Amino acid sequence: MKLKINLGNLKPSSGSVKKRKRIGRGPGSGHGKTSTRGHKGQKARSGVQKKPWFEGGQMPIQRRLPKRGFTNIFKKEYQIVNLASFSKCKDQEIVSPSVMKNLGLIKKLNMPVKILGEGEISGAITVRANAFSKKAKEKIEALGGKAEVI
Repeated sequence: MKLKINLGNLKPSSGSVKKRKRIGRGPGSGHGKTSTRGHKGQKARSGVQKKPWFEGGQMPIQRRLPKRGFTNIFKKEYQIVNLASFSKCKDQEIVSPSVMKNLGLIKKLNMPVKILGEGEISGAITVRANAFSKKAKEKIEALGGKAEVI
């Protein structure tokens, strides 16, 4: 006679489910007394949770090494664009950050843009940016273009 499978007679296949280890249930269980924790020490106590940087009471590395330098909180982070990359925008007369973003020269519109003077430009263009290097400004204006600070 064949058994029909129903929700009432479902059971996992043999060997797929292990019984949970019941620790601290007397010497007969094989896991009594110290409950598989060994003898004494920090790891035998309840609530043990060592921090990843804890080095067993030895002076930690972040305290052994000297502190050096500082972070300038007034530093301005610019997105850098070289003049050579303006070869992509030949048909544009005005190059602003939004045009640079569309051409893939910068990634974010909310960060300031600085133009550097590496490379050459072909014609007179108006470039709008937050900052210019001295060389970049000279090269743009030498060809009859404008370097406008926004």
